[in-house]
Amino acid sequence: VAIEVPHRHHRKGSRYHVRIDLTLPGGELVIKRQPNIRDRVKQRGEAQASKSLEVATPNKNLRLAIDDAFRVAVRRLQDYARRQNGRVKTHEPSPAARVSKLLPEKGYGFLITPDEREIYFHQGSVLNRGFGRLRVGTLVSFVEEQGEKGPQASTVRILGKQGRRRALRTAAASAT
Repeated sequence: VAIEVPHRHHRKGSRYHVRIDLTLPGGELVIKRQPNIRDRVKQRGEAQASKSLEVATPNKNLRLAIDDAFRVAVRRLQDYARRQNGRVKTHEPSPAARVSKLLPEKGYGFLITPDEREIYFHQGSVLNRGFGRLRVGTLVSFVEEQGEKGPQASTVRILGKQGRRRALRTAAASAT
């Protein structure tokens, strides 16, 4: 633990800086607490900094600066332990498909998955009002659910360049 105390004749208005270095099995955590007034302004939802916020900044008070740093250290240590124990939520990427049929006048279409399954989707299931941008062959990701007449996509997202690359890599890996 390192605490930087302002020089004696600069102490008035100066801030304390607290740094905690933790060496752990398989890693290291460094906590540097140097909060600024802008963080306080954001927290309070104010448009501009005021003198009262400057006085209330926690690192002008040594005890508050230390408490704040250790509170952050505890949280980061808990997060580190969860990652080490494998208790971190993982999100599987949404499957990718191509638009195979599009009926814009009726407001729906069909996707074809890499394993040749056909999935229905409605214009309301396309995110960001993207139904009008869809063309046959457009690469999308989707969330599949069981509808009244079979599988349907509840969420359809048009894939950008990075999403297309990821989908192509995933398809290539599953083909081998």
